[in-house]
Amino acid sequence: MRLRDLPSVDRLLAEEPLASAPRALATAAARAALEHARTAIRAGAEPGDVVESARGELGRLRTPSLKRVLNATGVIVHTNLGRAPLASAALAHVVEVAGGYSNLELDLTAGTRGSRQDHVADALRRLTGAEAALVVNNNAAAVLLALAALAEGREVIVSRGELVEIGDGFRIPDVLARSGARMVEVGTTNRTRADDYERAIGPETAAILRVHQSNYRIVGFTAAVPTRELAQLAKRAGLPLVDDLGSGALHELGDEPTAAASLAAGADLVCFSGDKLLGGPQAGIVVGRAELVERLRRHPLQRALRADKLTLAALEGTLALLADPDRARAEIPVVRMLDEPLQEVRARAERLAALVGGEVEETVARVGGGALPLAELPSAACAVEEALATPLRLGDPPVVGIVRDGRLLLDARTLTETEVDLTAAAVRAARSSL
Repeated sequence: MRLRDLPSVDRLLAEEPLASAPRALATAAARAALEHARTAIRAGAEPGDVVESARGELGRLRTPSLKRVLNATGVIVHTNLGRAPLASAALAHVVEVAGGYSNLELDLTAGTRGSRQDHVADALRRLTGAEAALVVNNNAAAVLLALAALAEGREVIVSRGELVEIGDGFRIPDVLARSGARMVEVGTTNRTRADDYERAIGPETAAILRVHQSNYRIVGFTAAVPTRELAQLAKRAGLPLVDDLGSGALHELGDEPTAAASLAAGADLVCFSGDKLLGGPQAGIVVGRAELVERLRRHPLQRALRADKLTLAALEGTLALLADPDRARAEIPVVRMLDEPLQEVRARAERLAALVGGEVEETVARVGGGALPLAELPSAACAVEEALATPLRLGDPPVVGIVRDGRLLLDARTLTETEVDLTAAAVRAARSSL
């Protein structure tokens, strides 16, 4: 076929289902199909059936891009796969709130305007022991807001060993710069002492920032100032201590510091994520002294960074479960996966292997999400042929595993019982497509 033999856009628009589709959508599908055909012809290949291609493009345009994925990677808080899956109770609360109007900013008792922060503040105070709490759209925003409200135009002291980079190249020095504060680095990469902070304090110092190394560890010849000692130093100097916990945890989990422990040690403000170890939606949570939290609430950036009603509903539902550790372990997916015994994970792997003719392989799962980087969770996977990796990823629903040593491992720690059956069906469909 030659380029001039290709049908026109109008010719394609006359074909069903393009003819009955919205004009803009149908036109985009027709033009995309023609562009694919031109590319093929210029490369010396046959373009195929252009009408069918246009129909396929229309179907693609009508299909949502954001979709559910079955996580068989063994990485529990997988950033690329949306981090923490929500608990059923949190999802139900989102549906209830989002399906109609809500009292997002209405005090039903007084009949006057209320604050959206009130819906989660009490729960956060109870869980952390803080005087006050504030929620924004992610933890980077929480740190940015804290530094802008407390230290804009002034200096913030931070250890060189804590200048972390989080996902997508976003770095703590960048957050400081965007806040309008000036960073003062102290200590060395591996060792920072209390007197390093003391020598750096001057008339322009507005705050001390401590950043938890949530996504890496420095081992060997190291030294860091404990939170309690750093808080005492900050208090003597009349400065607030802002503690960025990163992933954050409300209950003891490995070597992750909890928000309650940080506040008890003397931190004035503590920032952490809602969608990692907490097991909730993407959110940045700030807890601490009431007068400092109020300064953050009144800062102009707060409105730009605030959480919406869906986030607050999901967070409120998650916090209700976290108030009862037994319910949290049973109902919050991230907490359950972190705590689940190996024999239960292996049983799922064995069932999947029996369904698809695979082999059970012992493996190691990871926490992910920049949390507990040294933690290794014993796990079990169903190993199938490596050739299935691509068709499984392109299937419906997509299944993402780990390719290792010439095989595709489907880790059962990050699959639920229901998802085992869905994964088995996906494997059978992928094999039939090869």
